Amino acid sequence: MDNAVKQYIDLYEHNADTIDANSAPVLNASRREALSVLRHNDLPRKGSENYEIIDLPEILGFDYGVNVNRIPLPVNPAESFHCGIPRIATSLFFIVNDRFAETPESRRLLPPGVEICSLRQKALDDPELVKKYYNTLANGENPLVALSSLLAQDGLWIRVPKGVKVENPVQIINILGGADNMLTPLKVVIVMEEFSEMRMLLCDHTSRSNSNQQLLQTFEVYCAPGAHLDLYGLEETSETTRRLSTLWLRQEEGSAVVVDGMTIYNGLTRNEYHCKFAGNDAELRLYGMGIADADRLIDVYSNVEHNCDRCLTDELFKFSVDDCARCGFTGLVKVAHNAVKNEAYQSNRNLIGSNEARMFSKPQLEIYNDDVKCSHGSATGQLDELQLFYMRTRGLSEQEARMLLKQAFMADVIDKVRIPGLKERLTHIVERRFAGETAGCQDCQLDCEIH
Repeated sequence: MDNAVKQYIDLYEHNADTIDANSAPVLNASRREALSVLRHNDLPRKGSENYEIIDLPEILGFDYGVNVNRIPLPVNPAESFHCGIPRIATSLFFIVNDRFAETPESRRLLPPGVEICSLRQKALDDPELVKKYYNTLANGENPLVALSSLLAQDGLWIRVPKGVKVENPVQIINILGGADNMLTPLKVVIVMEEFSEMRMLLCDHTSRSNSNQQLLQTFEVYCAPGAHLDLYGLEETSETTRRLSTLWLRQEEGSAVVVDGMTIYNGLTRNEYHCKFAGNDAELRLYGMGIADADRLIDVYSNVEHNCDRCLTDELFKFSVDDCARCGFTGLVKVAHNAVKNEAYQSNRNLIGSNEARMFSKPQLEIYNDDVKCSHGSATGQLDELQLFYMRTRGLSEQEARMLLKQAFMADVIDKVRIPGLKERLTHIVERRFAGETAGCQDCQLDCEIH
């Protein structure tokens, strides 16, 4: 057993009664199985399959604390960053170190019946409904899922009822912080019932603090027949933040999903996407980008399973890697032998800005029938010197020319965003990031009371 895991197993065993008492029976029911998985399996090390650049024992071996007593931590959302979407009203909610919070205005724009609340509270109020979805999609053998299942006491529950269309985007501000080094396990369950629609932005931020933060989050996303969901993730944390995230998606017949994960500023990040088509005529558009400089690390793993007919996957990930940063992309699209007339397009494109920067790329296709249209590819290179020369002849400095070309490189990922105000905001944030500023959202302050 890895020492990194042992410290959390010991913590759980010494505090099991407290952890269970501050959670809900539905969440507690998964802890025994998670404990067994962690006891009998080592964490993947750097160089293991699908972990080519990241070392979980090293990451989780840091001495983090876990707030098992649910003590309110000194984190003030009004002093933390958030992504204001200009000229568009959103339903705005918060997660502060895994504690759900909202403002008096949070629900004003939500249609009747839409549920956005604490996962723990929903599990206490309606245990049978939560039991139907919680930890039924995420693979419990995955070490990140097992560890979050062992320690998570709360999270976020979202359900959009059958036929309901949420016209205004939902925005979740997830804030990490506190005076001490903390590991925050977080569970998010999103249920889109038949022919429902929602656009959602989840922003991960770190409060102004010198402490080390570890976010360990698991998403389970269920899309019933005909459901439409746009899920955008934006990370602007800190150099001392480590973020390990897994997303598990199941799509039924005729559903359409956009997932777009953007890491703008971070310390260390691993994003996993596990997506499965469970019905015919469904569409998945899976996008992402990462900007890494200094000694930052961004790692992306995706696995898309085509098990039904006439489904579409459009996948694009782009990275800009400078200084001594490291980035990785490992993607797999698998088409089953009886899944006909599928289309799958996978692309990874990368921009390297220094001799010390490193990029690992491994796109993959597994196709078990001939009645498909599939392609995959990877391209890694540097800025075009002729373009730089041309821009400098027009009066731009070399720094300005490089910045503009990098912005243009990321433009097609930003263009995939289907919330116009968010698209404008992201363009501004990326411009500031390439200009050397550390937090593009810092100029947006909260001016509201949360509870």
